[in-house]
Amino acid sequence: MEAPISRFVWYELTTTDPEAATRFYEAVIGWTSRDGGFPGQSYTLLAAGSATVAGLLALPDGLVARGIPPHWTGYIGVGDLDGVLARIRLAGGTVHFGPEPIAGVGSLAVAGDPQGAVFSLLQPEAGMSGPPPAARDTPGHVQWRELHADDWAAAFAFYEGMFGWTKASAVDMGAMGTYQTFNIGEVWSGGVMTRAARTPRPFWLYYINVDSAKAAAARVVAAGGRVVSGPHQVPGGGWTVQALDPQGAMFAMVGPA
Repeated sequence: MEAPISRFVWYELTTTDPEAATRFYEAVIGWTSRDGGFPGQSYTLLAAGSATVAGLLALPDGLVARGIPPHWTGYIGVGDLDGVLARIRLAGGTVHFGPEPIAGVGSLAVAGDPQGAVFSLLQPEAGMSGPPPAARDTPGHVQWRELHADDWAAAFAFYEGMFGWTKASAVDMGAMGTYQTFNIGEVWSGGVMTRAARTPRPFWLYYINVDSAKAAAARVVAAGGRVVSGPHQVPGGGWTVQALDPQGAMFAMVGPA
């Protein structure tokens, strides 16, 4: 994983029906799938062309019993996982799981920011390398990450202090408040906003590049999912769609009209 520090390096779907979810994303996004090859665990790898971009696994029974729904999570690369976890706790966040070593991958953990939005962390094994991030607008790759927070300014201050992200442009959304975009390094990477009243809790939403927002929305419905918003045009000329897969995990897509 080349230059992983403080940027998103992996995405993962945890779901109640991995086989059905795999078929859905193959149909909607165009990903291909293969077994991850981890001994003793079923883990599916999802690829856009020759690039592996995400993983998929079953939601453990214990989490189902606790009412945790199917969900996507993003992994942020770190150089010192133990140190980052200690700083998360000091800043008012929560460590839900880990650190856990994974042979051939590195050490991972699942954490929550002080407002409850969940994200994951990965410290790659020494010597691991991989392709650089895909060029903007590359189909099948996550291009945008969006945090829906209780208080966007306080939430961003947490990530800014933890990972060194910096503010970019801000958009006045009127009654919906400010949409603050941010850079990771020199790359325009995501946005933060105060969540709508109908949104039950803070969460991260990930936008996947598609060939056409309108066509992708139609594929969602045809494959048994549900479009909850869009297609809508956004600043910069792109169009976005927010959707639920058949198991209820929320994801988003971005592309031309």
